[in-house]
Amino acid sequence: MPDLLSIGVQAVEYFVSLGYAASIAAQAVAFPFLYRDTIRGLALLQAGLLLAYGLRLGIFLAFVIAFPRSRNSRRKARNAASMLGAQSRLQSGRSIVLLRTPFFAALLTMSAQAGGMALASAPMGIVLMSAGLGLEACADWQKSEFKKRNPSRFCDVGLYSVVRFPNYFGEMVFWLGVWVSAMSTYRSLAAWSLGSLGLMCIVLVMVGASRRLELKQSKTYASNAAYEAYVRRVPILLPFLPIYSLRSPKVRQS
Repeated sequence: MPDLLSIGVQAVEYFVSLGYAASIAAQAVAFPFLYRDTIRGLALLQAGLLLAYGLRLGIFLAFVIAFPRSRNSRRKARNAASMLGAQSRLQSGRSIVLLRTPFFAALLTMSAQAGGMALASAPMGIVLMSAGLGLEACADWQKSEFKKRNPSRFCDVGLYSVVRFPNYFGEMVFWLGVWVSAMSTYRSLAAWSLGSLGLMCIVLVMVGASRRLELKQSKTYASNAAYEAYVRRVPILLPFLPIYSLRSPKVRQS
């Protein structure tokens, strides 16, 4: 515990991100428990995916923080923390509050099921959530394996040959799935607004995190011709959408 506190003094973003992961996992247990008499089927599966998301992220961050293989490993943990709201170290915990709003859509799904409402949009949402979670896990594994063999080279294999930040893309797909799951329950402007606000928070955080990591990589691989060719060829955040930079977004000219 003292070691963990020491890390927290040096990098508060670790705790922000671990707190975020823990909050998602806790909500994925607490709310289904409150709806235990009515939750079933797709709503229960959605809660399970949210729990898997929170646990996967929390275990990943905790492991890298506790057992950093190198300074580079610690830096990667800091990057992961940045993805999920490192900017919240500025003051209170505003980022955690904002990043918890996407769970509102899942809560709405459980509430609608309890009220006997059909969850027509839930199957598509579950598919998107599963795809997003799979993308994130696969991207993390591919990069980890690549870096073991090529510690000083940028990762450009597997998913990274299609989009430069596939884990961030997977994050957006996952929360889009949560939003889509509840779409058939949005029966008021307030519900549409709150559900969409959570999704927009995630998208903005991912765009900001991608831009920050792009700037870091540009410095790390400055004057690297292979990296420059990779950047010109592979979209930064959305596969097949020809946006190659978030420093000053450009569409490739043919």
